[in-house]
Amino acid sequence: MNDAMQVVPAAEAVKTGVQKVKPVAKALAETLADTYRLVFKTHAYHWNVEGALFYPIHKLTETQYENMFAAADEIAERIRALGQLAPARLSEVIEASIVKDADTLPSAQAMVEDLADDHEKAAKRMHKVIALAEEHDDPVTADLITARSAFHEQSAWMLRATAK
Repeated sequence: MNDAMQVVPAAEAVKTGVQKVKPVAKALAETLADTYRLVFKTHAYHWNVEGALFYPIHKLTETQYENMFAAADEIAERIRALGQLAPARLSEVIEASIVKDADTLPSAQAMVEDLADDHEKAAKRMHKVIALAEEHDDPVTADLITARSAFHEQSAWMLRATAK
């Protein structure tokens, strides 16, 4: 048995000057949960959208879920850089997220409006993460989540413009 393969992940202290990493990491885990749920929801709508605006909605959602999938990795790695463990169970992601699944597949119009609402909720929640990060002397997290919030605000605008 290879001893190198027996290492179990664990939280550890970091000395980067960030104060109280646990609340920041928890807020990042919630941001990650929102991002991951929105990746899936966007991808599901991408697969299932139909109608006259199929192609532009299909392409827009593809661009958005690809961006969010890459962002999920950045957010999880930031949690690890803070010495904490990233969520490791889908049930944790579902429980921590403000993004909820639709009961049934909606129309293309409703899909676009639903995603816009979720992006707005995610951006609003991220504004609180930015303030928390700044409060705990964590400019790296604040910068990361500021960029992520800008993405969600732009995505909401694009989706709302499409929904008109």
